[in-house]
Amino acid sequence: MIFGNANGAGEENRCVARMATLLAGLPVDIPGTTVNRLCGSSLDAAIIASRQIAVDEADVILVGGVESMTRAPWVLPKTTKPFPAHDLTMANTALGWRLVNKAMPKEWTVSLGEATEQLRERYGISRERQDEFAAHSHQLAEKAWDAGFYDDLVVPVPGTDLTRDEGIRPGSTAEKLATLNPVFRTPEQGGTVTAGNASPLSDGASALWLGSESASETLGLAPIARIAGRAAAANEPQFFGYAPVEAANRALARAGIGWGDVGAVELNEAFAAQSLACLDAWDVDPAVVNAWGGAIAVGHPLGASGGRVLGTLARRLQASSERWGVAAICIGVGQGLAVVLENVSAASEDAAPSPSDDVAPSTSDKES
Repeated sequence: MIFGNANGAGEENRCVARMATLLAGLPVDIPGTTVNRLCGSSLDAAIIASRQIAVDEADVILVGGVESMTRAPWVLPKTTKPFPAHDLTMANTALGWRLVNKAMPKEWTVSLGEATEQLRERYGISRERQDEFAAHSHQLAEKAWDAGFYDDLVVPVPGTDLTRDEGIRPGSTAEKLATLNPVFRTPEQGGTVTAGNASPLSDGASALWLGSESASETLGLAPIARIAGRAAAANEPQFFGYAPVEAANRALARAGIGWGDVGAVELNEAFAAQSLACLDAWDVDPAVVNAWGGAIAVGHPLGASGGRVLGTLARRLQASSERWGVAAICIGVGQGLAVVLENVSAASEDAAPSPSDDVAPSTSDKES
C-alpha cells in the first residue's frame, strides 16, 4: 500500500498508509509507505507503484492519498531555552509555507495565492476568465453528479449524512463570482484571486488499485486503463502553477503520442488562473478538460487529489471510449506531475497494452 499525504500532522503523522492498512483490517503482513510530494502526493504514489509493478516487485498495490485539512493542527516552533522571554507565533499546518528556512529567497516563499497573482500577471489571465472558468467547474460538477457519473466513484464517509461534495455550488455564474473581493491583494493592487475562483480547503481520501496481469484474477476486476507515460517537472517555486505544462508534455512524449491524440484531461484546479495558464500552453480542446468538474467545485484535499484526478480520468475514458487521457497536477514549491492513461478497451489489437501496470476501478472517500 502506498498513500500520499502532504501535511503529515495530526492523526496522519505516523505513516498514514500503514495505519490505514491496519485500521482497514487487512492482513498485518501487508506493508505500507507514505509519500509526500505535497499536492501531487497520491499521483506520485501511483507513479511509484507502477514502477514497482513494472519491475516485478509487486503484483497488486493499493494507492491513493488522504488529507484532513480541517483538522490540521497549529504548531509552535521549539525554542533554545525551556522558557523563552520572547513571544512565539503559532503556525497553521493546513496549507502553504510555515516555519520557513531563513535561507530561502523571499520571492520563493510568497503565499500560494500571491504566487497565483504573479502567475496570472505573467501570462495575462484576466479576472473575467478566472470567474468564467470557476463557474463552469461548478456547472460541470453539478451536471455530472446529477447524471450519475460519480455514483461508482464516491462512497459515503461513516458517521456523516453527506450525499455529495459540499463544495459544489449549483447555479454558480461568472456574474455572481465577480462580486467577490480578492483575497491576496486589494482591488487597488489589481487583485483577482478570490474564494470563488480558487479551490476550497477540503478533507478527503482517494484509493485505486494498480496491478500486474495477475491482478485481474486476484481482485476479480477487469483492468480499465494502462499507465502509458509518467513525468515530473519543476520550475521557480512562485510559479508552481505552471509546472504541469512541462510534466504533461514529457509524459505524452514517453507514451509516444501528442496532444492531438488526447480525448480526456483531468487537471487539478488549484486556482482558475493556474489552470488557464496550463490550458493556454497546451494544444488541447478545453472541452475535454475536467468534463465532470474539477477541484474548484469538488475540493482539493492535498494528499488525495492526485488519486482523484487519476481515478476520474480512468472512468471518463471508460465512459467516453476515448483511448488516451492525461492526469496532471501542480505542486507547491514549484513542481508538476503528469500521467498518461490508455483506455484498455479502446486500444487496438495491434497496439495491445502491456498488462504490467493496469489501473483497476477507483474509489474515493470524500468529505469536503
